Amino acid sequence: MPSDLAVPSSTPDLEAPNARLAGTSAVTGYALSLALVGAATIAAFVVDHIVQTPNLSLVFVLPVIGAALSFGWGPALMSALLGVAVFDFLFVEPRLSFEVANPTDLWALALLLLVAAIASTVGAQSRRRAVEARRAAEQAEALHDLAHGVIRAAPSQDLIPMAARSLGRIFAAPALILVEKAGTLRPAGSSGGATLTPADHEAAQWALANGKPTRAETYPFDQAAFDFWPVATTSGRRLVLGVKLAARAEGRPDTPDRLVDLVAGYLAAARDGRRTPA
Repeated sequence: MPSDLAVPSSTPDLEAPNARLAGTSAVTGYALSLALVGAATIAAFVVDHIVQTPNLSLVFVLPVIGAALSFGWGPALMSALLGVAVFDFLFVEPRLSFEVANPTDLWALALLLLVAAIASTVGAQSRRRAVEARRAAEQAEALHDLAHGVIRAAPSQDLIPMAARSLGRIFAAPALILVEKAGTLRPAGSSGGATLTPADHEAAQWALANGKPTRAETYPFDQAAFDFWPVATTSGRRLVLGVKLAARAEGRPDTPDRLVDLVAGYLAAARDGRRTPA
């Protein structure tokens, strides 16, 4: 790939709130959920030595709810299963054993597992709705900022990088926009530390030549990391929008085309006299 196709890095990146929301890794979520179960175990020991209570098992529902609301269904399920095992091993007679001498304790363990499973499901659903609502709000804000730039007739050297940042904020992933000049595509704006490889450039050129989007990691572009969408502006210039959807913490979205089309529409609606950067 020619050296003049390096992605420009002068444009400041904006950290997307939905990227921060999804930033807690799965490993961290499970580790913190484990810590919550440990804290519940300590609390159960304290309560058990202060007062005899038949509802001691409910202490282990608390880390399940906390894990579900903070980290999702997987860590919550782990907290539920681990809580049942810890309660059985440490607090059910005979202690320090997974044997259960009293049939009543079997019902207590089963009830604890049921309540924990329900709590984890409800909590995970609430967290997912909150994540989706915040993501939608961030996407709307990114599109609003781009629309404002188009309305106030921002110069193209600002509009293209602005659109690239909007793509990055919408998808919480690296994004870039390439502009055709003399039959060759050159990056004009980027966000999220986007890096264009020769395979990506080849996929972008194909998308522009054929007027069709390409999907990364799919034949014949299985070496490309970015998805690309071709765009024709009213000024006659041709652009290609790229998003590294494979890098998303939440995985590839089901229908990215609709949001990309909105960004492309704003660019296409830019004033006829506007020119993209060389």
